[in-house]
Amino acid sequence: MVKARTLFVARSAPLDSLGPRGFRTLAWLIGALLAGTGLVFTLMGAWPVMLFLGAEALLVLVLMAAYRSTAARSSECITLTEEAITVRRREGARVSEARFEPFWVRLVWEGGRLRLVHRGREMEIGLFLGPEEREALAEALGRALHALRHPVFDNPQLREPG
Repeated sequence: MVKARTLFVARSAPLDSLGPRGFRTLAWLIGALLAGTGLVFTLMGAWPVMLFLGAEALLVLVLMAAYRSTAARSSECITLTEEAITVRRREGARVSEARFEPFWVRLVWEGGRLRLVHRGREMEIGLFLGPEEREALAEALGRALHALRHPVFDNPQLREPG
């Protein structure tokens, strides 16, 4: 069995602009801000506020860490071969994969959304990309699909002498 030639591959993942060092800095900043606020309330005699501020800070940091953990494991890979266009998406622990026939799939760009449509099935792609990047993906994938559907045959015997 001959393996199909890969014609196009696009990988994307959510942007993690914070990074580990930025997360630690933000945690310290939240802690210092809420500790200062709690100190003001404690000096005014409203010390129970300090408990709620501590719980709030802990909740914010736990939710941010959970989001970063999920986003770090998320990705999307679009692969076009001569036989199929495959979209493999991973969101946290959930993995989904869809295959489409490349000669019949339509690439639909409307309202800032990019979708693959084939026989009543559709799938939005480029979810982790910004609008400009999604538009660039649409152009590149459209060119790759066009090249697959309209191959250029070069037969030296048919060339005009010259």
